[in-house]
Amino acid sequence: MRRLLNIFANPYSSQGCEVSIKDLDALMSLLAERKRKMEQEEAERNMQVLLDFLHYLRKQKMDELNEVRTDLRYIKEDIDAVEKHRIELYRARDRYSMKLRMLGDDLTVRKPWASTIDKNHSGVVTSSLNARGLTTGNIPTKKMDGKAQVSSHGLQRKDTSSGSDPQYNHSGLSAVKKKRVHAQFNDLQDCYLQKRRQLANHPHNQSERDKNVIHREGYNAGLADFQSVLSTFTQYSRLRVIAELRHGDIFHSANIVSSIEFDRDDEFFATAGVSRRIKVFDFSSVVNEPADVHCPVVEMSTRSKLSCLSWNKFTKNHIASSDYEGIVTVWDVTTRQSVMEYEEHEKRAWSVDFSRTEPSMLVSGSDDCKVKVWCTKQEASVLNIDMKANICCVKYNPGSSNYIAVGSADHQIHYYDLRNVTHPLYVFSGHRKTVSYVKFLSNSELASASTDSTLRLWDVKENLPVRTLRGHTNEKNFVGLSVSSEYIACGSETNEVFVYHKEISKHVTRHRFGSPEMDDADEDAGSYFISAVCWKSDSPTMLSANSQGTIKVLVLAA
Repeated sequence: MRRLLNIFANPYSSQGCEVSIKDLDALMSLLAERKRKMEQEEAERNMQVLLDFLHYLRKQKMDELNEVRTDLRYIKEDIDAVEKHRIELYRARDRYSMKLRMLGDDLTVRKPWASTIDKNHSGVVTSSLNARGLTTGNIPTKKMDGKAQVSSHGLQRKDTSSGSDPQYNHSGLSAVKKKRVHAQFNDLQDCYLQKRRQLANHPHNQSERDKNVIHREGYNAGLADFQSVLSTFTQYSRLRVIAELRHGDIFHSANIVSSIEFDRDDEFFATAGVSRRIKVFDFSSVVNEPADVHCPVVEMSTRSKLSCLSWNKFTKNHIASSDYEGIVTVWDVTTRQSVMEYEEHEKRAWSVDFSRTEPSMLVSGSDDCKVKVWCTKQEASVLNIDMKANICCVKYNPGSSNYIAVGSADHQIHYYDLRNVTHPLYVFSGHRKTVSYVKFLSNSELASASTDSTLRLWDVKENLPVRTLRGHTNEKNFVGLSVSSEYIACGSETNEVFVYHKEISKHVTRHRFGSPEMDDADEDAGSYFISAVCWKSDSPTMLSANSQGTIKVLVLAA
C-alpha cells in the first residue's frame, strides 16, 4: 500500500511505468474510502452543529416558556387583585347610591313639612337665624347643576342640560380609553412586564409610596406603578387652546421666541427671542382677559438676540438670560435692571440654568466649546470646563448643585460631577446629530432632544439608556423641550407641539399651530416651526410658541 502511495505521489518516476491495473484499482478504492471517511466526518460535524443549535434553541425557548409562565402567573395574580378591588368599588358605589336614594326620599317626605314651616313660621325661622349671627345675606344661593339635581327618585338618570345618559357617557369614555390602549398595546405590554419583573427581581426596592399603595389597594408595587402609567396615558387625548397672544409685530420678521419660562410660583412667565426683549406676562391675565389686551407687565431691552431664560427658583424676581454675543446676564425683574453681567464666553451662549438647590449658582454653555459655572456673588466664573464641540444646552440636576448635564454638537450628553471636571462622570451616546436640549424629569431621569428627530431618556443614576421617542420632525432648528414628572413636550418643524408620555415611545397627542386667516397654500406657512415650550409645573397646562411669534396656552384634555 505504501508503494501505491509513493507511485501516486510521484507518477513520473521510473517506477511509475510498472503500475499494474490491480494497483490502480487498490489506489482508487483507497481514495474512495478516504472520501467516504471525510464525508462521514463532515456529516458528523454538521450534525453536531445542528444538535448544538437545537439544544440552544430548546434552552432559549424553555427560558422563554418559563418567562411566559412567570408572566402569566403575574398576570393571573394581578387579574385576581384587580377583580377583587373592582368588586369592592362596585359595593362602595352601591352603598353611595343607596345613601343618595335615601336622602332623596327623605327630602321628598320633608318637603311638604318644610313648605308649611316656611308659610306659617317664616318670622320665627328668620329670627332664629339672625339670633345665631347668620343673615340671609350671608347665605349664597347657587343654581344647582343639572347633573347634581336630586328628585324623588334619587339622582336623575340624565344630564338635564344635555339629555345624555351618564351611564352611556361612562361607557363611551371607557371605549375611548380602550382604543388608546390598543393603539399603543406593544409599548404598554413592555411597560407592564418590565415593572412587574423588576418588582419580582428586586422586591426590596419598593418605595414608601408603593408600600402605601399596596396597603391601601391590595396591589403589588409593579401593578400599582403600571396602573399609574395606564391612567395618566389614557387620561388625555388632545391639546386644547385656552388663550393666545402675539409676541411681536405681525409685520416684523424678528418674532421667533427662543425661550419661555414660568417663575417660581407659576404666577408670571417670561419670553425672550430674536426681538432683543425680555417680556414678562401675568399668566392669569393672559388666560382670563381678552386677547387684545395681553400686554407684558415688565419689558426689558437687551443688546443682542436672546437664546435662553432661567428663573431663579429661590429669588422670585431674578431671571438669567444668555445671548448671541455670549453674554450671560442676571436681571432683577422688579427694577428692570441687570444685577450681574458675565462676558467671558467668546461666542454665542446657547443655554443658561440656575441651580435649584443653590440659589446663587448658575451654569452656561456656548459655541466656544466651554461650560462655565457662575456665582451671583462673584464677578468672574468660578469653574470652567473645556470641551471639544459646541455646547448647545446645559442643565443642573434638580437634586444637587454638584451635577450638570451638557448636550453638544458631538451628538453626546456629558454628565459631570462639578467636584471633579477632569472627565465626565458618564457620557451618553445614541443620538445621531446635535443634542439641542437636556431636561431632568427627576433626580435620576434625563430627557434629551436632538436634530435627529428623536427624544431619548436616560437613567443618570444607573448610567443606562431607557427609551427613544419618535414622531416629531426636527432636523435643523431649536424646537423646544419641556418635561413634567410624567409628560414630555417638544416642538416640531411641522409647526406642531408634540406630547409624549415618558413610558411610551409614540406621542400621546399633538397640536398644530395656525391662524384662521392663514392660507393653507401659503408657502411661508410651511416654514414656521415651534420654537419654545414650557409646562406649568406638574400640571396639564403648558405654554408654546412658534417662529411666527404666536404664543398659545394649551391644556391636555380628554
